[in-house]
Formats: sequence, structure tokens, C-alpha cells
Amino acid sequence: MSVPDHYFSPDPAAPEAVRTIRVPIAGVERELVTATGVFSGDRLDAGTAVLLDAVPAPPETGELLDLGCGWGPIAATLATRSPGARVWAVDVNARALSLVERNAELLSLSNITPATPELVPEHVRFATIWSNPPIRIGKPQLHALLEAWIPRLEPGGTAWLVVQKHLGADSLLRWLAERFEGFEVERADSKRTYRIIAVTAPD
Repeated sequence: MSVPDHYFSPDPAAPEAVRTIRVPIAGVERELVTATGVFSGDRLDAGTAVLLDAVPAPPETGELLDLGCGWGPIAATLATRSPGARVWAVDVNARALSLVERNAELLSLSNITPATPELVPEHVRFATIWSNPPIRIGKPQLHALLEAWIPRLEPGGTAWLVVQKHLGADSLLRWLAERFEGFEVERADSKRTYRIIAVTAPD
């Protein structure tokens, strides 16, 4: 029996069919490349669009994280809006990371570092995390992912997560509040069928 090919597979088996799409990056329409075998490979995901529209401006400097970057629209937005910062674009999918690198070149962005999780040095702490997290990996894996990265926020740093309501946004909010004692956890916004969750590290 064959194993399904998912966007969270490290090495997608599907042939790489590259396409060019136009997407808004920091308010300007740009042409970027996407491909099969990555998350939302044919368009800007609706949840990602909600996140980019809802969050406040990122810190101007420091280390910023796009967790589960896919082909990189969040990372590209962070890097464009904060040219003095370094943006880590993290994903397990090698094809996604290759696309991030290509899109950074198309946008002339030199401050994006695509990386698999283990390649991010343990000492790195993040001024902010923006993420459309991979809900479909399953609740235990999702919780483990967030437990690994949210504690790496700098004091006072905020993780911004977008989650669709019918995929468990409210239960995730409750879990985050219980799990991250001392952090401020809130539903910062609600647009269409999506929740924006903010998790802020204590000062």
C-alpha cells in the first residue's frame, strides 16, 4: 500500500510542477513561484492571507520566524517589512525550502534563511513568530511543534497563529493557555472562519 504524499512530507514524491502566481507581499503584487507537493501550492492560502492582514508590524530587527513556511509568503512579507531583521523560514519539506530560496532571489531579499528545524541553532531566540501551523499533522504532533518553538520567544515576544475555527482553533487556544503558564494567550482577532491567536512570552 502506498503512503500518501503530504505537504509535510520531507521529500514529496509527486513530480515538481512549478508554476508562477501573483501574490501581495507587504501590500505590493509580486510574481513568485510555487509547486506541487507543498502547502497551498497553487495560491495564497486564505488563512495565511488573514494572518498577514491581521497582525501588527513585525519588529524591525532581531530574529523572526515563519514556522511551517511552505513556499514562503509569510517569510517574504516579514523580510520585506523588516529588512534589518533575519527571517528564519522553517519547514520539514525540502521542496518548500527550495521555493523559499528561489522566491527570496526573485524579491531580492537577502535576509531570509530557509532551514529544516534541526538546522536552527538552539541558542536563537525570536522576536516574533508568525505561523499558519500544519494542523493536519495531528494534535499530538502539532502540540509537540508548538512546545518546541513557542518557548524560544524572546521576553515579551509574540507568536501569531492563524487557525480555522472548524479545525480546532478554540480548543487549541484553551490548550495553549493551559500549557504555557505565565504567557499571555488570547484570541486577538476573528475573520471569516479563522481565529488569530496571540501567545506572548513574559517579560
